[in-house]
Amino acid sequence: MTGPRLARVLSAADRAGDPLGVFGRASSALRRLVPFDAAVWAATDPETGLITAPMLVENLGSGEGCADYWRSELLEENVVPFRDLARAAVPAAGLSAATGGLPARSARFRSLLGRQGVADELRGVLRTGDRPWAVVSLFRNGGAPFGPADAELLAGLSAPLAARLRRFSRPAGGGGRTGGAAPGLVLVDASGEATSVNDEARRYLALLPDGPSVPSALGVRLPIWVAGTALQARAVAGGRDDGDARVRIRTTEGWWLACHASCLSGPDGRPGPVALVLEPAPAADLAVIVAGAYGLTPRELQVTQLVARGLGTAEIAAALVISPHTVRDHLKAVFAKAEVSSRGELVARLFAEHYWPDLPAAVRLPGDRTVRARSAS
Repeated sequence: MTGPRLARVLSAADRAGDPLGVFGRASSALRRLVPFDAAVWAATDPETGLITAPMLVENLGSGEGCADYWRSELLEENVVPFRDLARAAVPAAGLSAATGGLPARSARFRSLLGRQGVADELRGVLRTGDRPWAVVSLFRNGGAPFGPADAELLAGLSAPLAARLRRFSRPAGGGGRTGGAAPGLVLVDASGEATSVNDEARRYLALLPDGPSVPSALGVRLPIWVAGTALQARAVAGGRDDGDARVRIRTTEGWWLACHASCLSGPDGRPGPVALVLEPAPAADLAVIVAGAYGLTPRELQVTQLVARGLGTAEIAAALVISPHTVRDHLKAVFAKAEVSSRGELVARLFAEHYWPDLPAAVRLPGDRTVRARSAS
């Protein structure tokens, strides 16, 4: 029974031309199978799991409550937080089901959802392997709570919808910027409002996609993805999370912006403002994006980076301390994933087309040692 229902949603998503279209078409098809009154679909950074652009907010007014929703998500103790669902065997769960029919056990429900007339929430993480590409929340204002079949359907959509979103995350050539530009700086107070901003940050913020945002007296609005990074920094400083307060956001010009945040200390060690730094995504960040977009493993990305530096099979094998046969196996897998048939096509597809800067001599990937490659000469 689930199979045909999944196929209907995925067929609708396949007609989309961008991530926002995937969200809209999937949501429309899903609503016919799992009735809901409102929804939020948000892309996430595949490395940190933090929300990024785009975001689709349906039937929730202007979306001004988004900041409160994510503040609760990151700074309050909650039931089935997205960070847990991203690692769970089943990446979807209903609030009522998880609380034994008592949703008020959730801080999110007590402080926000219940006051807005929401009776139940079904949420899920769209992921491939251990990489989250989006999160979704479906809301019902009354009637029966979401049941096991509803959660099963949303969980079944997790991997196939994530795979579709992953393809759209591939960096686009033609307008890339990588490094060299002055960083933007924004200071955010404990309430989440920007209190100081430099000119570079104003320029970067003006290039971010439309979406829910937080106003400020400075005349700039912090998109919810940037505000969420500041909230994550506070969560880390408060010991609620140990993840990175870092997210990559695609600008309206097609290149990637990196936003990272850190909670500063005030007098007597008391929490001070959060410093948000905005800058064109450096090479290391682009490596993560490309690896995720094409489904490369950390080792496959290492091999690919060394190919781009002109190393031959034997040199790559020596640099990574693996056999030439293993190098060839990795390259075969990379060729298939990137849909190319030669090293030249591979470099053009993953590097030249994306306007990468010169690759660093040392390549470090999560869970792997630093690799220093010799010159190809």
